[in-house]
Amino acid sequence: MSTEEPTTAPPSDVHGVPDARAAADAPAAPVATDADSVAPGATAGAAPADADAPAQPAPPVPTGSRLDDWWLRLMATPARERAWRWGGPIAVTLLAAVLRLVNLGHPHSLVFDETFYVKDAWTTWNLGYEATWPADADTRFNAGETDIFQTMGSFAVHPPLGKWIIGAGMELFGPGDSTGWRISVAVAGILLVLLTTLIAVKLTRSTLLGVIAGFLLAIDGHAIVMSRVGILDGLSSLFLLLGFGAVLLDRAWHERRLADALARGRERRAESGRGRAGEPTWGPAIWWRPWVLAAAVAFGAASSVKWSGLYYLAAFGVYLIVVDALARRRLGLPFWFSAAVLKQGPVTAILLVPLAVVTYLTTWIGWFATTGGMYRTWAQTSNGEWTGALSWVPLAVQNFWHLEVAIYQYHVGENSPHPYQANPLTWLFLIRPTQMYVSQVDDSVCGGTTCYENITSIANPIIWWCATAALFYLVYRLVRRREWQVGLVLMGMVAGYLPWLMYTGRTVFQFYTIAFEPYMILGLTMVIGLALGSRADPRPQRTRALAIVGAFLVICVLVSAWFYPVWVGMPVPAWFLSLHYWLPSWR
Repeated sequence: MSTEEPTTAPPSDVHGVPDARAAADAPAAPVATDADSVAPGATAGAAPADADAPAQPAPPVPTGSRLDDWWLRLMATPARERAWRWGGPIAVTLLAAVLRLVNLGHPHSLVFDETFYVKDAWTTWNLGYEATWPADADTRFNAGETDIFQTMGSFAVHPPLGKWIIGAGMELFGPGDSTGWRISVAVAGILLVLLTTLIAVKLTRSTLLGVIAGFLLAIDGHAIVMSRVGILDGLSSLFLLLGFGAVLLDRAWHERRLADALARGRERRAESGRGRAGEPTWGPAIWWRPWVLAAAVAFGAASSVKWSGLYYLAAFGVYLIVVDALARRRLGLPFWFSAAVLKQGPVTAILLVPLAVVTYLTTWIGWFATTGGMYRTWAQTSNGEWTGALSWVPLAVQNFWHLEVAIYQYHVGENSPHPYQANPLTWLFLIRPTQMYVSQVDDSVCGGTTCYENITSIANPIIWWCATAALFYLVYRLVRRREWQVGLVLMGMVAGYLPWLMYTGRTVFQFYTIAFEPYMILGLTMVIGLALGSRADPRPQRTRALAIVGAFLVICVLVSAWFYPVWVGMPVPAWFLSLHYWLPSWR
């Protein structure tokens, strides 16, 4: 038997409110045995009072809740069911849009790392590369002087794709409009909610759980802030989740085609009269895997925003090989491991890696097509041309390699202290969130008391801490039950979080966690699904489960409403702001 048992995620009538089509699937009420229905005061072994009397069945035990019954009536037609399957994800996406787009241009001031990425985006859009600015550029840029950039290349420590995307929004709205600085990131944050919803539906086969996942991400403060500030991490998170979704879709695609290929081979042997002679021991290599190609593009694009996307490319490359090995084992191939590593593995690498590299290099076209970018003419101007066996390498490639090495050296050596740096060991516990903007405004705005506008990238603490607890439980559950859905979600955490534990001495920040927050939400949603149970549960148990989950969601909404002013820079009194510092390290 396989070490990864093929489990099927419960349909939507199991977790939460049922779909109408599941009404006929409810289990029949249990029928009592003779021993269950003895007369009061009699023993199980005593003869019945009337041996000829037929046994009376026990009354049916009510299952489900009244909410389930109401929902079944509401979803009684296919049209209504379709409206729910489409309308639920659309509704949470619209909620995300409202929370991310309303007053997006406030404050009209470069916030936190916008001082780098917004200005770099504008020079990249105009020149094809990041260029330098005058010393007082921020003040003048905020005032609308956006074309004061110079033509000398500046040292940018991240690839250019994210800046191209931010620059497109600035071109659309105008570089002097602060909404334009952030609109591309906001759209990415909205799409992140929609994509999380759809992936949750696919993983759990439940529209309700998908909507809960999207809702939790839509109202979470970390996701909101990272959608309202013009920096790179939200863009990277979207591309990473696209790659994750492609890997999810490839899983079933690949296993079906592998099984079909083996079945066709057996049919051909049977027709030729060979029987089991020549039975395959490795199985075929599957070359046509369009979802792997899509994942390659997505992970390549994520790496073109921030290099941390490379961790996902590597982790899910290994994941694809492991999944292939287990699929071959389930299909009865004796050399399933060797086939996955030595036969399908190289094919998967060929499908995944070159296309990701091409995607990455394509985003540098502006740097290659011009001569002003950082180190663009390094070899020519510093006598740094390669010699010996590598002398044939084009100078543009030599210059590009020098730039990439310089960027790498910066990243591994960056340890300058920062007041809001956060050790990766503390990220899951929300110890040191990042304050991105604070400004004291006129006291009259707050009724005569000291008044601040503040933007802090802090998650909804209830959602975040519960998601962390859910992840620890899912690790235990994966060991005990080996459910592939759990394994896939945890692989997102492995790729997004564990590599940072190698850099605990670096200057890093809590807001980097937006890259793996969707997988935390998916994990929490899975545990919520387990808590909800099934419509087949006894009525008191089911009603209690719905009440607990409903109360949890209400608490999440109230906490988000409480923190919303400090997520979007609304003016608040100083005493009110201090009430949001639940931990001393949040100040």
